[in-house]
Amino acid sequence: MLPLKQSSFILAIAGAGLLVTAPAYAQEKDGWSGEGAFTAGYTTGNTETTDLGLGVDVARKAGLWKVELVADGEYGEQDGIESRNRYFFSGDVDRLLGEKLFSFGRASYEVDQFTGFDSRTFVGGGLGYHIFAGDKATWTVRGGPGVKIDEIKRTVTTDSTGAVVVSPAETVTSIGAVARSEFGYQFNENVKLANETDVLYGETSTQIENSIALTASVSKSFSARMSFNVRYDTNPADGFEDTDTALKVALVYGFGK
Repeated sequence: MLPLKQSSFILAIAGAGLLVTAPAYAQEKDGWSGEGAFTAGYTTGNTETTDLGLGVDVARKAGLWKVELVADGEYGEQDGIESRNRYFFSGDVDRLLGEKLFSFGRASYEVDQFTGFDSRTFVGGGLGYHIFAGDKATWTVRGGPGVKIDEIKRTVTTDSTGAVVVSPAETVTSIGAVARSEFGYQFNENVKLANETDVLYGETSTQIENSIALTASVSKSFSARMSFNVRYDTNPADGFEDTDTALKVALVYGFGK
């Protein structure tokens, strides 16, 4: 097991590496492309609340290389009390190995105050494949091994006899794995569907998440989006639900497309 300071150091080094390499790739071609989104949502599961969020997803292709950086955060209150506080960062570097096959490296970091974990970190990589990339439909899958670091919260619960059970905070570092599927379908020039599935495996728990979104253009740069997200944790901490759902609407600003 690694202490919190070492875990944060590993993430910082991985993230710095991604940020340092990104400008070099960016110089080989035109500028970045991506989107920023302002969201409003309703969440059920460990919390039942309405919340607001901000997200940024930028990518850069340059020859055989692609760099993608993602950051998003959500915050909500219920009756004046904080009921949602989550943020997530990730960075991916892809390199084509053939017409459809590619390798990738990935680092991600998540904090969600309303789960049994203070944070989750993953650093790894593997192989991916563009199953198809037509004018209307696209589908890409990827997966590979890595290191997963779970910062587990201290919890206080009671057993069937009413006795207090205290589970101390701990850091669990284990061999992990990541898998991702990205499917998209363009109905017409203004409306598109996206379905993304993520699996993050670790010794302590595995998170499985699926998000389906329908996006409609309202102008050259702005779009409206409705999405539904389901997240399942195979081994939640005592006192926490294993499933969270979120229904969201968003105003999206796209650039560089």
